[in-house]
Amino acid sequence: MQLGRMQLGSWRGLGLPLSALLLSACTTQPVSQAPARLGLKLAPATLGANISLQQHLTVERNGRTDQLDAALEIDAQQFNMVGLAFGQRVLTLHYDGQTLQSWRHPMLPSQVRAEDVLEDTQLSLWPLAPIRAALPAGWDIQQQGRTRTLSLQGEPVMVINYSSDSKTAPWSGKMELNNLRYHYRLTIESVSDAADDVPPGPAINATPAAP
Repeated sequence: MQLGRMQLGSWRGLGLPLSALLLSACTTQPVSQAPARLGLKLAPATLGANISLQQHLTVERNGRTDQLDAALEIDAQQFNMVGLAFGQRVLTLHYDGQTLQSWRHPMLPSQVRAEDVLEDTQLSLWPLAPIRAALPAGWDIQQQGRTRTLSLQGEPVMVINYSSDSKTAPWSGKMELNNLRYHYRLTIESVSDAADDVPPGPAINATPAAP
């Protein structure tokens, strides 16, 4: 698997790696009772930057804390993500603005959906303008300082807090995503990054095939 600038094998000492927003789709309710997700799918080009990130994540849910890692590369043509567990690939996502392809290891819970991983990543990293333009009726997203709030019919659904200026480079520093609908808190810390005007290097090979 070709990973460009990211050497994923060096992450094996970082605890329990998984994926970029791997547990974000899990809920405490049966799937049939859970409210529908937003269904956001923005074209990669609407990010307005090329980024290559290694991120360390902490997911808190139902009194449990999991340590996670992610490899993420985005340019104008594609969104690629690779998730690892103990150095082994367990999830890949590839989105070209039209089709979302994914591969998942059988060990992952069924509630972990590629669409939801993509959605949380875009809600956290994308500029407000393309998000607003794609929101269905009743949804809204606002930002005050370093806090971004997604609401449905005036009720907050997700609150994202940034340690750095989220309007220029939200992938820098630390992000804390609090999902009030699905009751989880996700903290993301960038281990390293290359962004903005940096020419894209070799992309992650996120072809959805078994390792």
